[in-house]
Amino acid sequence: MDKAYLIKQLKELSDASGLSISEDIIARAIGLSRFKVYSKGEVIARTGDPAASAGLVISGVVRSYYVDGDYNDVTQYFAAEGNWCVDSGMVGFDEMQANWEAIEDTTVMLFDVKDMKALIYSDEHLKDLWISVLESGMRYKIYRENGFLVENATERYIAFRKRYPMLSERVPLRYIATYLGITPESLSRIRSSMNGGSK
Repeated sequence: MDKAYLIKQLKELSDASGLSISEDIIARAIGLSRFKVYSKGEVIARTGDPAASAGLVISGVVRSYYVDGDYNDVTQYFAAEGNWCVDSGMVGFDEMQANWEAIEDTTVMLFDVKDMKALIYSDEHLKDLWISVLESGMRYKIYRENGFLVENATERYIAFRKRYPMLSERVPLRYIATYLGITPESLSRIRSSMNGGSK
């Protein structure tokens, strides 16, 4: 990939996310990274894999998921353009805590966790941004827990649509259903009811 194009693309992603990272810092991050294209359906990482690397979605959509004791595939998180993925190492784990799969053909910017953390800690602005990212992750965790405690399935679906407005048409319904903790059939009924009886 052309470096100038990557800097421009990452600058646009950072500005759209309200991060406003300088082109110099972006160029340094690119220097620490490699870029890999994953095909739709390809597994990027598995639970238990070393977590020495992490990534940022440049284009496409990925999901993290786990398999429960009854061998059900349960979606934990979706990551589209500008979002972290395979990021267990960035929050201190030595091994991946979930599986990661490309839902679309996806380009991921992969980097060594130690190198990226060294870059983050070398710059006060990046440290502030990292704290903001961690706080956002904590808010997301609380939001997910509260949703299962106090919302019914329809309310959880409405919240999903608000949180991920662009993903409803990009992500297969079966993955959205497992994210919401319901069956695909239940999700179809909810969608039909919200659309006045048409799916």
